[in-house]
Amino acid sequence: MSLSHAPPHPSEAPPVGPEPTSPALQRLLPASSRRTRLPRWLRRTTGPLVLLALWQILSATGVLTPDVLASPGRIAQVAADLTADGSLPSAMGVSLRRVAAGLVLGTLTGTGLALVSGLFRVGEDVVDAPLQMLRTVPFVGLIPLFIIWFGIGEAPKIAIITLGVTFPLYLNVYAGIRGVDSQLIEAGESLGLSRWGLVRHVVLPGAAPGALTGLRYSLGIAWLALVFAEQINADSGIGFLMVQARDFLRTDVIVVCLIVYAFLGLLADFIVRSLERLLLRWRPTFTGR
Repeated sequence: MSLSHAPPHPSEAPPVGPEPTSPALQRLLPASSRRTRLPRWLRRTTGPLVLLALWQILSATGVLTPDVLASPGRIAQVAADLTADGSLPSAMGVSLRRVAAGLVLGTLTGTGLALVSGLFRVGEDVVDAPLQMLRTVPFVGLIPLFIIWFGIGEAPKIAIITLGVTFPLYLNVYAGIRGVDSQLIEAGESLGLSRWGLVRHVVLPGAAPGALTGLRYSLGIAWLALVFAEQINADSGIGFLMVQARDFLRTDVIVVCLIVYAFLGLLADFIVRSLERLLLRWRPTFTGR
């Protein structure tokens, strides 16, 4: 006798259990975000604060004597005194005007020469070789010639800053122009762009990152050149305060002037970096992890 297994009637189907629930979705964060524990501004200020605390400890324990290096408290007091009597703001204004004049002249000169040399082969043959030769000459070594040529007024000071700014900008703008992908040039030509259109829409945007890098480097050179320029018979400016402090062995005033130089340099670099983020938003870059 064979047993037949008929399919169960729908009404007799076994009860179905609860459907399995899917695991809860979790938001995934980048590895760099998961590792971040402290705000970035706090991490960036940790190093300077540690050095400042170590400096204060060494000064308080007598390891650093005042004739070698004044304590942070003494330097803060001297800075307040120089600000109150107007000496420091006046010196900062004079130095800023010198740097601004030299930076404008150096930017115009370096960028203009880089455009001539980078866009035209004839310009490269005429301009690049002499500039490469002059670039190897330390601009500080030209101070005696500048004094003979321009006297001891403002002209040699601005000329030194201009010369220091010109070469970094020239090199970076020139490299940026020659670093533009040739396929982009060919694509622009196939789209019917004129020579000026290629320069405006392809070459200059491609050279912008190098130009801004050169500008940041030139700002550092400008402040370095200012230190040397203000040693030329200066009767005003931050360098003049440093010369006076050197003659009277005032390390506190010297350190105040150095801090002002550093602060102004960092402020100028921050402005250029902000300009870089604004103008180069189209360029994706790696920001670290």
